[in-house]
Amino acid sequence: MTDVAARLADLRERDLHRQLRLVEGAQGPLVRLGDREVLLLCSNNYLGLADEPRVRTAAAAAALEWGAGSGASRLISGSMEPHRYLELELADFEGFPETLLFGSGYLANTGAIAALAGPGEVVFSDELNHASIIDGCRLSRAETRVYRHRDLDHLAWSIADADGRAALIATDGVFSMDGDLAPVAELYELARRHGARLLVDEAHATGAVGPGGRGTVAAAGLSGEPDVVVVGTLGKALGAYGAYVCADHETVDYLVNSVRPFIFSTALPPAAAAAATEALAVLRAEPDRIEKLRRNASVLRQALASEGLAVGDSQAQILPVRIGGAEPTMRLCELLLERGVFAQGIRPPTVPEGTSRLRLTVMSTHQPPELEAAARTIGEAARELNLATAERVAAPR
Repeated sequence: MTDVAARLADLRERDLHRQLRLVEGAQGPLVRLGDREVLLLCSNNYLGLADEPRVRTAAAAAALEWGAGSGASRLISGSMEPHRYLELELADFEGFPETLLFGSGYLANTGAIAALAGPGEVVFSDELNHASIIDGCRLSRAETRVYRHRDLDHLAWSIADADGRAALIATDGVFSMDGDLAPVAELYELARRHGARLLVDEAHATGAVGPGGRGTVAAAGLSGEPDVVVVGTLGKALGAYGAYVCADHETVDYLVNSVRPFIFSTALPPAAAAAATEALAVLRAEPDRIEKLRRNASVLRQALASEGLAVGDSQAQILPVRIGGAEPTMRLCELLLERGVFAQGIRPPTVPEGTSRLRLTVMSTHQPPELEAAARTIGEAARELNLATAERVAAPR
């Protein structure tokens, strides 16, 4: 047996082997998987903009005018009008002086963190941060100190123990697997007190949290602060592809000249930039989409509670139903698919060992009765499989 075959066998033995599921058609509240239509409860298309006709039309028009690809990196010949226009619109939306586009959120986080911290300095990272932040810390070659999830006292102790070497505090704004929020205002105060920057990944907050969907930094009143760096994505609530970093002019100028994933990557296709620009315009013109998303999250949260299923400290559109083990989580996932609910099971290494879960996400385009019916289906399936979820609530009387 080859080493690759052995590793695959090990993944299967531990119920950690993954497979691609082929979705037919656009990302809407209902999609087709093979021969069945299912309710989609694991998409990041939070505001329904990925399949919004105006966004599709903008992408198609840009492809016809500017071409299918950008042809080069931004620093060679790949910097085009759709890129710059989107950067200006995002800067205005986020309330920062400047924005820089990236090919993906992973590239933005790994690149920005590696550029803003280096050997001899210290990065402080929440223990439940996204993998892209974790890998950015590794690539920075700075010392990384992981603080307990949202634990300000532990973070303060860690900074004091770093002997003045603090460079960066990095956190998700909305934590991608749990749906809870970072204490951004308090993190900023710690960063300011110790001469560090604060980097907040707003991937799951943009379009969902804060005034006008501007994220947790805006909710904390910190938009435009010079020692705050915002990382955002175009591929979730904005329904397109790519990512961006917002900061002051000097910081962005430095990133242009130092971030390897930016320097050495082909620029975003013009169609992706144009799609995100149109999506941003729709978001700003139709804030009711954000309110409907929040209402739908509340509907599903309450419906799950009626089934005795808790979702931890979730305050956003991400609702985790923890099962614990990988094998029972995937049994529940497959049974739900058979019954018309696409709720993907999430296993290590995406989440810590023993915390496998269904990660449910709602969209503004879901209808409340669909969400209530899905919660009943999840509860019935969990009981049928005799699964004791890791977190339960008493059903209301």
